[in-house]
Amino acid sequence: MFTFNDLWQLLYDHGATDTKKGDCAQLWDRLTAQQQQQLITTITTKLRQNKFVHYDPIRAMRENIRKASEMTLSFNDYYTKYGTTEECDGWKRQFIPEKQTTIYVKNV
Repeated sequence: MFTFNDLWQLLYDHGATDTKKGDCAQLWDRLTAQQQQQLITTITTKLRQNKFVHYDPIRAMRENIRKASEMTLSFNDYYTKYGTTEECDGWKRQFIPEKQTTIYVKNV
């Protein structure tokens, strides 16, 4: 599991200065754990392959974050598609108490 310090060391070695470290840390804290790991992996891979990574650490982070998107299906649509109410294919059942309904959610 990577940490912000791991990311910062990559960016610092690439030319970032400490003046933007706080802003980068704030951006890091807003990311999901999955986005954090993906960000470090992407930047590490690009640097190893001598591909462009922006010298401004904020831009480097923003340009290399894969946005997590979420798909949802209603209970009925899920059942129609899969013929079951069991979770499968990465879908997770989620109950929404305010609406007294069940939906299925998948992160892609």
